[in-house]
Amino acid sequence: MDQLDRAKARMAGDFRAMIADSEDLLNATAAVTGEGFSAARSKFEAKVARARTALTEASSPVIAQSREAAAAADDYLRGNAWSAVGVAIAAGFLIGFLTSKR
Repeated sequence: MDQLDRAKARMAGDFRAMIADSEDLLNATAAVTGEGFSAARSKFEAKVARARTALTEASSPVIAQSREAAAAADDYLRGNAWSAVGVAIAAGFLIGFLTSKR
């Protein structure tokens, strides 16, 4: 969880910087010649690339944990198929009972 919080903080910082750089880019297009525009554009592109990298780094652990949880659930269901069917039937009866009373 700590790693995810640090990644969120980095992404928030990158997005704030990206917004500031986009404002610089807009100001450069209105007042500066082609050289200033290309410098602001390259700076903006670098910030976007860093933000994408931060997003990828932040999502990688979450995706890995999701895959592990799905694999564990799959293993459990394969090993205890009849228990899972019983729970599903019981849940269906309970939902049916509760909705029929209305």
